[in-house]
Amino acid sequence: MALDHGPLASGERWLLNWAGVCLILGLGVAFICGYHAGFLRLNTLATAHPDWVWSCLTLLGDERMALALAVLFCWHRPRLLWALILAGLLATGTSRGLKELIDAARPPAILPVDAFHLIGPALTHASFPSGHSITAAVLGGVFIAHTRWIEIRLLLLVLAVLVGLSRVAVGVHWPLDVLSGLMVGALAAWVGGRLAGRWPSPAGWLGIHLAVASLAVLAAVSLLIDGGGYPAAAWFGRLIAIIILASVALRYLRIPAMGSLH
Repeated sequence: MALDHGPLASGERWLLNWAGVCLILGLGVAFICGYHAGFLRLNTLATAHPDWVWSCLTLLGDERMALALAVLFCWHRPRLLWALILAGLLATGTSRGLKELIDAARPPAILPVDAFHLIGPALTHASFPSGHSITAAVLGGVFIAHTRWIEIRLLLLVLAVLVGLSRVAVGVHWPLDVLSGLMVGALAAWVGGRLAGRWPSPAGWLGIHLAVASLAVLAAVSLLIDGGGYPAAAWFGRLIAIIILASVALRYLRIPAMGSLH
């Protein structure tokens, strides 16, 4: 993927611009249209595509999936892994804090069940911000900041936005939740990359790698068991889980080779 070992200035500008656009759109929606604006329209438009498409996209924002994919792509890039760890910690703390503080009701808690299209579980609380959108923005954002290829940046940006839209499509988030989640995730990716550039990276240490690999294995096993929680995407979740488990077995269990990481 033509990844660098340090943040690229242009990639960081992408993240700041991304966050700025989400902030402007979010403020416009909130003050002009209201918190619930746009949900029914987008949810209805999303029915033009099969449920499995949105289920697979929303699964990409699952924290277990993100952890597993991070390990898959970062085992030879300790600096990148360190940036992801820092960004992930920042994003998780922010997401959990805002969800508990605001505890906004989700669409299934407010709208009649026949008023919109619901895919998967009918979640009812902790709507703001969208955790899946944050996760997708963090994972995509850190990679955006570490690649020079414009095509890859665009692909990652589009994927993150689609993951966010999938939360509206499956019927469990308002558009404003998604915009705020994408903004928080992009900012967390930017801050995480900056901190990784200033603080010595322990991500190349054997112990850190084994700890992260162990967490990835647990995440993959969880996905293997429940398929990600969305029946239409169970095959996708289990496929990724099998790939992750095979990758860890082939690479991380070679203990002697890990001693050369730095």
